[in-house]
Amino acid sequence: MIQFLWGAIAALCAIAAAFFFKFWRQTRDVLFVGFALGFGTFALHWIALGLLHPGNETRHYLFFVRLLAFIFILGGVAGKNRPSAPSRHG
Repeated sequence: MIQFLWGAIAALCAIAAAFFFKFWRQTRDVLFVGFALGFGTFALHWIALGLLHPGNETRHYLFFVRLLAFIFILGGVAGKNRPSAPSRHG
């Protein structure tokens, strides 16, 4: 039963990644690409957890994948909040 739920979570994360990727293609906003990469990485994490089914003593290695996903999301937020370069049109 738990593998079914992990698969459902992976599918939902992949759908969210596809939506954010679509929004990024329309706007070219760095926030959307950060969220798309983050949710795509979350989907990979849940797929790996369901397929590998690691024991409790090795499960923490898969959490580095989740850390990478959060870094992608934080990078998108930081990129969105970065001040833009001043315009050269006098």
